[in-house]
Amino acid sequence: MSEQLKFIVQQLNMEPFRKNFNLITFDSLEPMQLLQILNDVLAEIDPKQAMDIREEMPEQTVKRMSSLLGMLKYKPPGNLSDDINAMEEEKDQLLKRVERVKRRVESVSNHQRMLEQARQLRVEKEREESLTHQKQEQKNQLFQAEQRLLRLQQQLKDLRQAAADAHPELMKRLEEEIKINSYMVTEKLPKELEGLRRTVQYMQKVSSEPAMGQADLQDMEGKIKEVDSQINQLIEKKMMRNDPMDDKLTLYRQQASIIIRKKESKAEELQEAREELAAAERELKQRSSQGQGSNGEVVIRGDELKRLVAKLRSKGTTYKKKRQEIAELRAEYGVLQRTEEILRQRHDAVQQKLQQTVEAQKGISGYSDTQEELERVSAIKSDLDEKKGRTLDDMSEMFQVKKLNSMIVEKKSALAPIIKELRSLRQRRAELNQEYEERKAQYESCAAGLESNRSKLEQEVKALREEMAQKENRYHYINSMSEIIEMQIQRAAEEMKAYVSSDPQEKKKTIEVYMKNIAEQELLGKLREEQKVVRENHSANMEQMKMWRDLEQLMECKRQCFIKAQNQVSIGQVIQEGGEDRLVL
Repeated sequence: MSEQLKFIVQQLNMEPFRKNFNLITFDSLEPMQLLQILNDVLAEIDPKQAMDIREEMPEQTVKRMSSLLGMLKYKPPGNLSDDINAMEEEKDQLLKRVERVKRRVESVSNHQRMLEQARQLRVEKEREESLTHQKQEQKNQLFQAEQRLLRLQQQLKDLRQAAADAHPELMKRLEEEIKINSYMVTEKLPKELEGLRRTVQYMQKVSSEPAMGQADLQDMEGKIKEVDSQINQLIEKKMMRNDPMDDKLTLYRQQASIIIRKKESKAEELQEAREELAAAERELKQRSSQGQGSNGEVVIRGDELKRLVAKLRSKGTTYKKKRQEIAELRAEYGVLQRTEEILRQRHDAVQQKLQQTVEAQKGISGYSDTQEELERVSAIKSDLDEKKGRTLDDMSEMFQVKKLNSMIVEKKSALAPIIKELRSLRQRRAELNQEYEERKAQYESCAAGLESNRSKLEQEVKALREEMAQKENRYHYINSMSEIIEMQIQRAAEEMKAYVSSDPQEKKKTIEVYMKNIAEQELLGKLREEQKVVRENHSANMEQMKMWRDLEQLMECKRQCFIKAQNQVSIGQVIQEGGEDRLVL
């Protein structure tokens, strides 16, 4: 059984269910919750099954689930039908026993009072059980809370001990550094970044727009004058109002702005100091890298320095030996080079003598000299042709350069007035930006003041509205209470009049009126109870009524069949015995 539970919990925790159960929580679920889990599992197979079983009749739930399980070829346990039959028999026995007990109790006097007391006793026992269960749960919660309190106290003790062991000045310096870094990250750097973004946007906007003419500048100046006039009007209205609360707020704002400026200046000084520190660290690193040895190692001292000197001496000896070997090789190279030169001269002399001898024998003396002269002349001619081609290329390039220079001069002369106008416009733009920033600062200060006044007025209006609503509620409550008191006074006067009156008919009439009202109220309460019962049992009664109609149709069908059988020729004999009908042929 435990293996089956483990398998079920494991499957419910996987996709697509993701119930996050364990064995304890799954075992503690109520039957209704388990049935709802089964319905959710079936809903993953058939989305039409997704619903809350508490809003459905039990018979419909069983019918719906049984039909789907039958479609899935689910085979119920073999003893399930036996259990159902046993439960039905037990149910019948219990119903019969309840009927017998009811008949026995009805014969006892005051049985309603005894039943009411028995019901109250059962309710109190159930309440006692629930309170006992609640008490046990609260004890468990208290134990868990105490354990958690002990753990937290131990953690607090450890933290205090760690804080006591830490150096206070170091902690203070770390806190200050954290505050400074938080200010830099959350306030200063985002503002600077936003300012740079705005500047880039302004620059991109200016660069993307066409060149502004005199009319555009006049239009912009007109807009600036209009904004200035609006700002001056707002300032005049504010000065005319002369609210002492605004004066106090202005003083506070000025103090806050001074503190913010000081804070920003200190942050800039800190940033400059950090940059200087970083530059000094880079310079120190560079100096230390320059102080390293030729082989990349840092200059060392002491015993290591002595070992390094001995190593250098051995390397010096090796260097001298290699140098001597190189000198010997150079001397040998000089001898070999001289030998090669002598052999080349001898080869040239032998070759010349051989050519003269061969030419004299063939009768073509001077042929080799003529061939050498022709080769020399052709080489000179090729050099001259190459120089001539380079000269022509240089002349063409010079012509193109002159042409480009002339075009550049023309473009410069054409762009000179535009550049001059652009410089004046840039200067004007800088002046306008500066003026815009000043007016913007004035506008923001004025807007901040107006915003604070607006928020204050909104708070006052909100408070007045709440007070008005409270007064209205109080008025309606007092008015209702006064009407109730007047009715009570009137009723008391009528009762006093009837009580003082000597006419018994009037007293009887008053008593009848009150008794009639009491009876009407009791009847109204009973009718409400009956209405509630009818609403609760409406669906079940409708189902039962449908079943009675079906039964009526079935009986009618049987009656018709019986009548038809009586009218036909008898083919057998019907014997009724023991509540059963038998047909004997």
